[in-house]
Amino acid sequence: MRYDEDLLKEYFCEAPKDISLDDVDMARVPGHVSIIMDGNGRWATARGLDRSQGHVAGVDSLREAVTTSVRLGLDVLSVYAFSTENWKRPQKEVNLLMHLFATTLVHELPLFHQENVRLRFFGDLTALPVETREVFQKGLDETADHDGMTFALAVNYGSRAEIARAARELAAEVAAGERDADTIDADAVAGHLYTRGLPDPDLLIRTSGELRLSNYLLWQLAYSEFYVTPTLWPDFSRWDMLRAIKSYQSRERRFGGVK
Repeated sequence: MRYDEDLLKEYFCEAPKDISLDDVDMARVPGHVSIIMDGNGRWATARGLDRSQGHVAGVDSLREAVTTSVRLGLDVLSVYAFSTENWKRPQKEVNLLMHLFATTLVHELPLFHQENVRLRFFGDLTALPVETREVFQKGLDETADHDGMTFALAVNYGSRAEIARAARELAAEVAAGERDADTIDADAVAGHLYTRGLPDPDLLIRTSGELRLSNYLLWQLAYSEFYVTPTLWPDFSRWDMLRAIKSYQSRERRFGGVK
């Protein structure tokens, strides 16, 4: 965990009444925070806007979440951007999201360079439009040497499909004589997931008040702490992140053990 104390204090100045940087123990900030970004459509509908405007507004919250995570010294920030089930949405909305992914990444690359952020993706990117895939690859290539925080986006991601994919790969290794079936354990499975090489999330945040995982990181979230806020994603701010971390720090993590 690396952070600049002066930048941190400047970033979290003018705190609201209920939360401030002093409420967070910087020695116990979670290493990996993952966010299910939910509520863009409801945010727009409540304002008499098209759902697409909610997705556009959500980009500002994502940018702030990245900067906030860097300032706090997180090792990994991951977000659920587009699920395998999201293809069922109206074609107009899907097209907008694909375009938004590409344009946003291009616009945010200077931020990733400035903050030394390394980009990563979870999910099957082969189903995405060529333009989107090319921009994603550009982001991967240009940030590959960065050694600061990892920012991972789950795009065309579904956890059940991810686990099934890992099982197929392991089965193929056994069939090819490259692995003994008896060696397939939890570490072997984890090594074939999209998240391989990254720590499991310490904290999962879900916005908009929904109480479900939506097929997200089912394997990796086995011992993560959950924080659900009614705040819709476009309204999620640095202060909401502090509230989530404060809640996380109030808990005792036992990982199945007893005190």
